[in-house]
Amino acid sequence: MDYERCFSDAIDRLKTEDRYRIFADLERDAQRFPTALWRPEGEEDHPREVTVWCSNDYLGMGVHPDVIEASVETARAHGAGAGGTRNISGTHHPIVRLEAELADLHGKAAALVFTSGWISNLAGISTLASLLPNCLILSDALNHNSMIEGVRRAGCDKKVWRHNDVAHLEQLLAAEPLDRAKLVVFESLYSMDGDIAPIEAILDVCEKYHAMTYIDEVHAVGLYGAHGGGVSEREGLAHRIDVIEGTLAKGFGALGGYIAASKAMVDAVRSYAPQFIFTSTLPPSVAASAAAAVRLLKTSNAERERHQHMARLTKHALRAAGIPVMENPSHIVPVFVGDARKCKAASAMLLDRHAIYIQPINYPTVATGTERLRITPTPAHSEAQVAELVEALVDVWKTLGLQFEEAKIIPLFPRAAKAPAECVYPEMKKAAE
Repeated sequence: MDYERCFSDAIDRLKTEDRYRIFADLERDAQRFPTALWRPEGEEDHPREVTVWCSNDYLGMGVHPDVIEASVETARAHGAGAGGTRNISGTHHPIVRLEAELADLHGKAAALVFTSGWISNLAGISTLASLLPNCLILSDALNHNSMIEGVRRAGCDKKVWRHNDVAHLEQLLAAEPLDRAKLVVFESLYSMDGDIAPIEAILDVCEKYHAMTYIDEVHAVGLYGAHGGGVSEREGLAHRIDVIEGTLAKGFGALGGYIAASKAMVDAVRSYAPQFIFTSTLPPSVAASAAAAVRLLKTSNAERERHQHMARLTKHALRAAGIPVMENPSHIVPVFVGDARKCKAASAMLLDRHAIYIQPINYPTVATGTERLRITPTPAHSEAQVAELVEALVDVWKTLGLQFEEAKIIPLFPRAAKAPAECVYPEMKKAAE
């Protein structure tokens, strides 16, 4: 057996299908976010300054001075690592405090932190479902890979309901005995299209058929709701959801994932999930920085207001230039390309010619033929940088012969919306200037 050949052939297949991913060597500048240094291959000693337009650090909390200080201070006090798994020696006080903050954020009795949002979905869904006798899992068709893997790992019966189609979900639920254990898993905000689930309608149907609910708020926590509890908080529905899952790596700018639920549910996952039992704990410095971000966003709306303003402004400017922005009601700005090769070429041209970093989104992240550039404005981006982005995309679209849309002029601010403060803290103001 030629083992090396097997692996080389597998990589060659990805390259032939234009699915081979190349990572840009970037150094984020904490003082000037969203500016970063790019080190092209072969030119590592001559970095170039670029503007990052695709970060999932949606609010820039990863560079917030209070968040950084919490990390540094805690690392000095407690060291770099956690010392092991929670079951051996890794239950440090910063992670206990973080879990208390997260439970409070979502109005739940308890919370449990994992090393990533991917792991929290894998562990949460698979463990809870496997502990329910004869459980049926009903999963939205566009659920994230981590949720799909959680469903698979559970080993239960499963049914997939059409994306955000509540009537189809009800049809599937109605076909089951009322007393059968049923777990409905879905996301609040789908990050590739930017659409939002009809949460209230889903909950109405689940309650009607006695189904347990599990929502992924990964792309919404920190960003929506009066305290950053996500779309479910914004819509006053969090109390009706059994399990809320989120991440610390996006809106909160740190690392890790979590679930928030009743004490019994959280304790069951803590006690049974191998993904939790056999994994080292997040370091104290990471837990402390995440907790600092959660606390800050519970009381401050300035970051959220500026973020929404920049998302609206970016969509408005791109549509006015005829760039095909995919419609959605969220902060995600997906720009449709529809061709894997041209999507990669557009990304490369933006970086090399215009010093703008936006990774291409191709299969399997999105379906073949729906390739796109996924733009994520932050509070730290400036209006001038939006203008530069539009100019760059127009140039790329013309160069690659990509399709423009008819220019659309829409109101920048919805009725009753107010323009936010120019910037939310000194570091962001410096970046905006």
